[in-house]
Amino acid sequence: MKRRLLLVSNSTLHGGGYLQHCQQQIQDFFGKNVKRILFVPYALQDRDAYTKTARDKFKTLGYEVDSVHETPDPVEAVRKAEGIFIGGGNTFRLLKALYDNKLVTEIRKRVLEDGIPYMGSSAGTNVSTISINTTNDMPIVYPPTFAAIGLVPFNINPHYLDADPNSKHMGETREQRIVQYHEEHDTPCVLGLREGSLLLVEGNKATLLGSTKARLFKRGKHTTEYEPGSDLSFLLTDAQ
Repeated sequence: MKRRLLLVSNSTLHGGGYLQHCQQQIQDFFGKNVKRILFVPYALQDRDAYTKTARDKFKTLGYEVDSVHETPDPVEAVRKAEGIFIGGGNTFRLLKALYDNKLVTEIRKRVLEDGIPYMGSSAGTNVSTISINTTNDMPIVYPPTFAAIGLVPFNINPHYLDADPNSKHMGETREQRIVQYHEEHDTPCVLGLREGSLLLVEGNKATLLGSTKARLFKRGKHTTEYEPGSDLSFLLTDAQ
């Protein structure tokens, strides 16, 4: 399989600017052969402003950005893309727009069959997985299905947050919500990516990058912590 993915938990890390914490990994990932990146800003309502933010940042890294919302034919734009970046925002809004514009199948084909690099951040990471069932977002719109692009056979929870033992908040913790998801049958494992972490997938190899650990949830089993640099390739073949 040709897939190359860079799945980022968050676009902005506390104390830094937009994509600053992972800019070196972005340059390593897209390399020098990619000159132009197709940006998908569907997760935010103001697509023009969002595109400007992404365009300005990627220009400092040596890449030109074309936004899919600026083209009259989004499908054709994906077919011609050298690389794809789907930004964060509301995952439900994003997935609905991807289906409305008939891009889900096209992106899957370009990434898995043609091997173009795919980068996702937050919601863009959610939609790269098997489903958006483990997003943190409110369902402000209703996509035709929760099934996502399916570039990997498991789910991710971006911005994974550990429970604060000193907090007086009585709502469910993130861990409890993921456990509730696994109370349903046939649910795949969930990789909790803390802010500052990212997953690099190259073919059938997956490596945890960044500055924070990730937490893996498997249905009916104890959770496992993984340090940056860990080989998580088993997730690509053993997602249950």
